Amino acid sequence: MRDVIILGSGPAGLTAAVYAARANLKPLLISGPLPGGQLTTTTEVENFPGFSHGIMGPDLMAEMRKQAERFGTEFIEKRATKVDLSSSPFKLWLDEEMLECRSLIIATGATAKTLGLAREWDLMGFGLSTCATCDGAFFRDQEIVVIGGGDSAAEEAMFLTKFGKRVRLIHRRDKLRASKIMSDRVLAHPKVEMVWNSTIVELLGDRKSGITGAILENTQTNERSEIQCNAIFYAIGHTPNTELFKEYLPLDENGYIIPAANSSATKVPGVFACGDVQDHVFRQAITAAGSGCMAAIEAERWLAHHE
Repeated sequence: MRDVIILGSGPAGLTAAVYAARANLKPLLISGPLPGGQLTTTTEVENFPGFSHGIMGPDLMAEMRKQAERFGTEFIEKRATKVDLSSSPFKLWLDEEMLECRSLIIATGATAKTLGLAREWDLMGFGLSTCATCDGAFFRDQEIVVIGGGDSAAEEAMFLTKFGKRVRLIHRRDKLRASKIMSDRVLAHPKVEMVWNSTIVELLGDRKSGITGAILENTQTNERSEIQCNAIFYAIGHTPNTELFKEYLPLDENGYIIPAANSSATKVPGVFACGDVQDHVFRQAITAAGSGCMAAIEAERWLAHHE
């Protein structure tokens, strides 16, 4: 029996582990399928406080893990395959192994949607990105491409105009799906160039030179053409990793866990959610870490109240 189990090892899960361990809760952290979370697929991180010259994403996560280990967090490098949150103690399965806990912190994050192209993960962080806020500043006065047609793509394109020499927004249809106000802003911006009825079928570049361009295919004529650029940003959405919990926790229309107002607490007493699994707005390492702190503090107080 554990006082607290944490699912997920990104900034939210590791911060929760630090706080829970320092509160003498002896947390057990289940690392999940991508130990370290999405930051392990990035290169330099310049916007996480405390690193004036930046830090590589995998290095930041390694440091956060060492900090959690220093205070006594136990790690299991496996993935939860099933949960039962219907009664306390809560039950979790790692394949055939079953664990029990009095409180649970869910920090399973979200997965950025991609196009499924060859070499995507090889080039992720080397000119290919899913986060304009994280990586846009690396491409000042350069050619930038954004993929998508919804509000997220429109917002990313507008944000990237602060840095790029030109931002080309590639959409597979001939009309944006974004709201009218966002569509109007994008279409009127002098730095944004629309590429309609097109999709990327091949990425060009390598880890040494970074992204150098892409091969486009017209969705109506199937004709292919080459486009040159220094960065490509996917803005086609995220999928929250909530499949295990949909039977027990309320989710919004996009599958994100809905916590209580100004809290990480979920509808199930003793279960808390933090990080990108419940945040579809900011999706930043620092906001995830902050919500991980909230979850650990709330779990500690909940356990003390139900001693």
